[in-house]
Amino acid sequence: MEIRNVAIIAHVDHGKTTLVDNMIYQTHVLRENQEMGSLILDQNDLERERGITIFSKNISIFYKGVKINIIDTPGHADFGGEVERVLRMADGVLLLVDAFEGPMPQTRFVLQKALQLQLVPIVVINKVDKPNCRPEEVHEAVFELFFQLDATEEQLNFPTYYGSGKQGWFNQSLQPSQDITPLLDGIISHIPAPQVSEGPLQLQITSLDYSSFLGRIAIGKVQRGKICVNQPVCLVAADGSVRQAKVKELYVFEGLGKRNATTVEAGDIAAIVGLEDFAIGDTVADIQHPEPLPPLEVEQPTMHMLFGINNSPFFGRDGKYVTSRHLRERLMKETEKNLALRVEETESPDSFLVYGRGVMHLGVLIETMRREGYELTVGQPQVQVKIIDGQRCEPYEELVVDVPMDCASKVIDLVTRRKGTLLNMHTKGHMQRLEFEIPSRGLIGLRTQLLTATSGEAIMAHRFVAYKPWKGAIPSRINGVLVAKETGTVTAYALDKLQDRGIFFVEPGEEVYGGMIVGENNKPGDLVVNTNEGKKLTNMRASGSDAAAQIIPKRRMSLEECMEYIQQDECIEVTPSHIRMRKVILDAEQRKKQQKIMAPSE
Repeated sequence: MEIRNVAIIAHVDHGKTTLVDNMIYQTHVLRENQEMGSLILDQNDLERERGITIFSKNISIFYKGVKINIIDTPGHADFGGEVERVLRMADGVLLLVDAFEGPMPQTRFVLQKALQLQLVPIVVINKVDKPNCRPEEVHEAVFELFFQLDATEEQLNFPTYYGSGKQGWFNQSLQPSQDITPLLDGIISHIPAPQVSEGPLQLQITSLDYSSFLGRIAIGKVQRGKICVNQPVCLVAADGSVRQAKVKELYVFEGLGKRNATTVEAGDIAAIVGLEDFAIGDTVADIQHPEPLPPLEVEQPTMHMLFGINNSPFFGRDGKYVTSRHLRERLMKETEKNLALRVEETESPDSFLVYGRGVMHLGVLIETMRREGYELTVGQPQVQVKIIDGQRCEPYEELVVDVPMDCASKVIDLVTRRKGTLLNMHTKGHMQRLEFEIPSRGLIGLRTQLLTATSGEAIMAHRFVAYKPWKGAIPSRINGVLVAKETGTVTAYALDKLQDRGIFFVEPGEEVYGGMIVGENNKPGDLVVNTNEGKKLTNMRASGSDAAAQIIPKRRMSLEECMEYIQQDECIEVTPSHIRMRKVILDAEQRKKQQKIMAPSE
């Protein structure tokens, strides 16, 4: 049977998952009466809520007697680790580009990885039905990008398809076709069949799955040889150690699920049950000739946060898993499948340093953990600093912001204040595209400010470039916070009297504790306030003073907004039901003493 292994890569929101939906419906993977809606592969709750792909997925379709294994990859830069490892299973890539936006920072990142692995590209220019789209200009920009990334002569000779995932057609011209069959024909004719070399079994584990019945399942492409059920194999780890194992069950991908198989030939993607203590990057090899494949290399994390147990007065109210042992086990389990994540133990047994690719990468981990029933506290995100040639260096990112022309000056002002440098500025339709180089530290909290300054019109994207010399202090939050004085329930009477002090994050009836952040001060510096004060009741009544309190609605903040908001002396308490910001030191007197100790050293 002929096989094609193809990965779909693109910048976030350029239409990868919608294209996969079209392929599924076109090849009748679903029954006639089975309606799955849109975004079929984004089944995770977080993916549905955020409208992005977070985890890569494998499916297969059959077209004209050829089995096409499709790998849907994430588009956001923070989940680049997912893309880097799953590209090893592919022989070609569909590079999806928005017909209006053109190549974006993440397009460059994923394309560079694909070209380095010598994968054969097909360019798909999507969303040509959008107003102001510019497919010819975008095609030239994609060619320029290939050239900049040192593509080979064969890779530069890529075929291009135009179409609309929403309308369900793709063609080599801008004339709409009936469906996406021209693109499927293109995959069969342009993407090569897997190259199979002679020799004993070799399969590199590039992905993990988990079943409550079968346990951990190893997924990878059979590079050479074949693998069979009940076959004794060797598991070669990254450190060179060799262990014997046995294949208990074998599966191949078929449609949206998996099908039992007795043998999987070279070139196909297999899911193996029965291996124990394996990690991503390990090689499943022949027991007589255990030859390992080159280890998987994933770019290192650029940001870290301190994860600790929840030690607030409300500890243990919501969560099932609250101890440091639970926290440690969960974080170590995450590192097995999340290659871009690293966990280090600290001097305290109750806290761990967790390294990731960015605020969203770490935010998705925290959000997943709280939904599983964990309680924890997390500190302010910090960038990873390195000493290179005796010089202190920090990560820099390429930042691209698309804004209406009248907002461009506000964006330039905000980014340059955070040590960003404007590299390029050009007009794209009725929008202005601004390209900056900025330290990763400058990005923390920038998205909220940009959206506020541009009335929600700014679209920003960024990708890691390199480590460069430290750029000095970056201005952080100007306003102080309002901190609760004592534990109790917030009253409308107290909030009404305090409303001129700032904006509140709590509302009447909520429980607070001493040291919890309940609002933002209108001025610099922190202010301790009593939000629990009740009205003194008397038998005297007055017509004006007894009117109902008019309370401004509280400001609601998402987990990522909280992560970008807090300062070094603050942290976030995360439980299944609540996200609360608080001071690291809850007692007001202790905080004052700490500030006096810290003052001379600054």
